[in-house]
Amino acid sequence: MKYRELLIRTAGAPVFTTGLLLAGAKSPGAVRIQLARWAVAGRVVPLRRGVYTLAEPYRRMAPHPFLVANTLKPASYVSLQSALAHHGLIPEHVPVVTSVTTGRPEQVVTPVGAFAYRHIKAALFGGAHYADLGNGQQAFIATPEKALLDLFYLEAGADTAAFIAELRLQHLDRLDLITLDRISRTSNSKKLARCVHMLKHIVTDEYEEVE
Repeated sequence: MKYRELLIRTAGAPVFTTGLLLAGAKSPGAVRIQLARWAVAGRVVPLRRGVYTLAEPYRRMAPHPFLVANTLKPASYVSLQSALAHHGLIPEHVPVVTSVTTGRPEQVVTPVGAFAYRHIKAALFGGAHYADLGNGQQAFIATPEKALLDLFYLEAGADTAAFIAELRLQHLDRLDLITLDRISRTSNSKKLARCVHMLKHIVTDEYEEVE
């Protein structure tokens, strides 16, 4: 494979895998060797085994961190503080992109950012939507309600008023309380039920202050 062919095949893929390049390849071994050579030459950037992005001088656009997170671990979606910040529910910038997965938890540090994966049981995995990130990029991101409940479920001590206060939640009108209730009840988690109960009081108090 020539480098020009790589640029053509990855034109619409800010992050790509060896699987994209090996489809229909007559010599998969030769493709892998060429990728290794391009990495040494600074033409492609390995993110983890089998996942790459083009080096900055050669790519048309920078890969969005959420797209990278999805690609590094396909059976995952962006959630917790990363999704909450994306939805505007917390004010802080979150430097590490955090996702949930039914697979093993891990931390991945790459040249384009750091990524954390938290394990969640299969019964609670879901509640994500395929979101447009701009520049033709999309990624699976938890809805505002699911991002909150994932955080409450995974963090110790999250079912306390102090924990919720520390989040400095904002734009609470973006939350669907009916959806929060439904997900909480489906989970059969007493902890999540307590969190939703406290959160509903916070939302109600905020509405009363506005009125």
